[in-house]
Amino acid sequence: MHENMEKYNKTIVTEFILLGFETIRSAEILIFITFLIIYALTIIGNVALIALVLANHQLQLPMYIFLINLSFLELIITSAVMPKMLINFITGKKNISFVGCLTQSFFYFLMGSTEFFILAVMSFDRYVAICYPLRYASIMNRNACFQLLLGSWIGGFLIILVPSIVTAGLPFCGPNIVNHFFCDSAPLLKLVCADTSLAEKVDFGTSCILLLGSLLITVVSYIYIIVAVLKIPSTQGRKKAFSTCVSHITVVSLYYGSSIVIYVRPTKGNVLDFNKIGTVLNTIVTPMLNPFIYCLRNEKVKDCLKLSFSKIIMFLKK
Repeated sequence: MHENMEKYNKTIVTEFILLGFETIRSAEILIFITFLIIYALTIIGNVALIALVLANHQLQLPMYIFLINLSFLELIITSAVMPKMLINFITGKKNISFVGCLTQSFFYFLMGSTEFFILAVMSFDRYVAICYPLRYASIMNRNACFQLLLGSWIGGFLIILVPSIVTAGLPFCGPNIVNHFFCDSAPLLKLVCADTSLAEKVDFGTSCILLLGSLLITVVSYIYIIVAVLKIPSTQGRKKAFSTCVSHITVVSLYYGSSIVIYVRPTKGNVLDFNKIGTVLNTIVTPMLNPFIYCLRNEKVKDCLKLSFSKIIMFLKK
């Protein structure tokens, strides 16, 4: 018994190797440049969108308050993964400490879980705006917005708390090569030197509750929205009412499509390489696209953007 414990202590994992994308060195340089540009655009786009909403009084509405929370979450999610991945690309070293790996995983899933709650809240906001336009201001008041945002953050924390505790308590004795470019749950569980069935069930259960539960709220909200829009007599009125939802529907489709394929499956034992592509979509590409989606598809945001640019130009001419 004593010898087994001693052997276990000697083989405990203190760091992981992030395998990333298995390519030749020249291809890694190209990927590095591409991801660096994407990360820069993500930071610039989301920071600019947050600044735009905060600087324009006409955007101080619940829809845009939720939007800047979404952009903030995008910044944290991407920053939890991208800097380490870029450093690994440029240095060729792919190691990450045990604590660093679990910390990265925790913040990634915390922000990601909160984001799904925010997307559901944004769906509810559009439902109230279109189905109860005269009561919108009283229903979605400052206090209600604060409670919805606080509930989203608390919900995101609670939903990932148990899986995080379960994973952190598992023994990692080696090997220590993570078949991913960050510390995702599925490839981490493959490295556990014990029975992972409980951890897999907990992961699967929380993924179902989070993704399918928040998606249900979104779908139900849009069913009511579509019914309300179809009752509007004029074509122009219907188009105007539904145009406020197009950006949100686009973002929801990108997030839920990739996330359900990756995380809502009964076993995490085998991690397929296409999961990396799905993770690239919802962790790297979508956070970059979000500001552009909302700026290009929302007339009020476009008007404020044009006004802000004109003010900047006038200031520079002085």
